[in-house]
Amino acid sequence: MTQNSNMNSKLPRFPEPLWRETDLPSFPKLKQDLDVDVAIVGGGISGLTTAYLLTMEGVKVAVIEAGQILNGTTGHTTAKITAQHGLIYDEFIQNFGEETARLYYEANNRAIDFIRNTVADKSIDCDLSKEDAYIFTNASNKMDSLINEFKAYEKLGINSDYLSEIPIPVKSQAAIVMRDQAQFHPLKYLKSLVQSITDNGGAIYEHTTAVNIEEGTNPKVITRDGHKVTSRHLVVASHWPFYDMEGFFFARMYPKRSYLIAVKTDKEYPGGMYINAEKPTRSLRYATYNGEKVVLFGGENHKTGVDDDTMENYESLAQFASETFGVQNILYRWSAQDPKTMDKIPYVGPMSDDHPNIYVMTAYRKWGMTNGTNAALLIRDYILERETPYKDVFKPQRFHANPDIKKFISINQDVAKHFIKGKLEHPNRQPEDLNKNEGAVVTVNGKRAGAYKDDTGEVFVVDTTCTHMGCELHWNNGETTWDCPCHGSRFSYKGEVIEGPAETPLKRVNEK
Repeated sequence: MTQNSNMNSKLPRFPEPLWRETDLPSFPKLKQDLDVDVAIVGGGISGLTTAYLLTMEGVKVAVIEAGQILNGTTGHTTAKITAQHGLIYDEFIQNFGEETARLYYEANNRAIDFIRNTVADKSIDCDLSKEDAYIFTNASNKMDSLINEFKAYEKLGINSDYLSEIPIPVKSQAAIVMRDQAQFHPLKYLKSLVQSITDNGGAIYEHTTAVNIEEGTNPKVITRDGHKVTSRHLVVASHWPFYDMEGFFFARMYPKRSYLIAVKTDKEYPGGMYINAEKPTRSLRYATYNGEKVVLFGGENHKTGVDDDTMENYESLAQFASETFGVQNILYRWSAQDPKTMDKIPYVGPMSDDHPNIYVMTAYRKWGMTNGTNAALLIRDYILERETPYKDVFKPQRFHANPDIKKFISINQDVAKHFIKGKLEHPNRQPEDLNKNEGAVVTVNGKRAGAYKDDTGEVFVVDTTCTHMGCELHWNNGETTWDCPCHGSRFSYKGEVIEGPAETPLKRVNEK
């Protein structure tokens, strides 16, 4: 048995995030029309924090969630609370100027302060701890970038240091550290906010899918069952905007996946949060599980729907964990997906100038704990008409000549490539060829289809054409899902929508 296959044998069979052990409340499906001050589509950290902020101000709010609250990206995060989002500040200064870079940092720092103050004020038991955040590198070609990033920290007045070594057993030539950041258990924290929302009269509905919007002075959300939620302000916090309103978000963002394992290690973890500057990405932090410290190893980023064997990503992280801290037991494995804008700054604010009461909050680039909280604070300020210096930094209508144009062309060339590649594929496998717990693109009745055989031998066959814009889906063996390489929609092996922008399930295929 190879070392990699040995690591694979220790991996949990099915993906499940560490955080989901939290006992969360459940909410009913919407079964009637509603009229509220603010309607929020999406039950992740952005939507629920927005609802919390507004209900605290006496605003009548309703949140609708297509699945279960906190089961999307928020429930699959690393849960680092930091303004250190990779090597970005030097890039922001070069592309947009020092003031924009400073405002981005301040906005995320405001989010950190909000989380800390909320935890203290409400006495939330969510494993919140102050931690330093490190970016390290062992690649000589990243040294200049690291030094320039540290200089950017100095320009922006960020509490930081440049180091020649780090306190974890990972090879590195240098590192920069952002002091006094934090980490927590995201669902324990947000569970408390959910309780406050309902205590303050807010309504939450699960298993309620929004499919359309009627624009106007009082916009209406239309659900799949035909119910309408009328509001004065409408907030689209659905990870990827389910409604585009000529914003062309699908063409201005691209989704990326990353992977995590929770490991009980041989060596003691010294504290701190770490991420490297080179590829493949390696991210580390600790968490508490059953009273013990476990280490979360993350990384292996790639564009959604293009990886041929996603289990290899988990195996690579397991191998890294074994080589650095030693593996006693791999408790959980899971993955996350988040869209990324062309300039790396989230879209937060009115979807268009013509409809200033319909808002979007999206594309946190896997730094959703601070970016998502900042988005909620910003949308609150819009709705309550409060002045804030951050609106122009995050406004969805922005477009920079550089780097946006080059990125726009690159993103959409890649989409076109995958669209054409999928249409030309002619698989030679049949559903009956599959082994148990195997999925693959197959041919059924002379047409391309997707099949999965579960451990009982039952076969599920679906049309692999994405219901968003017609791209052909790719099998994800690590999550047993069908993923879209064009815009990141994901479907279960039964065809149910897991992540948008797709709204409609895949068609089931009948074999003749």
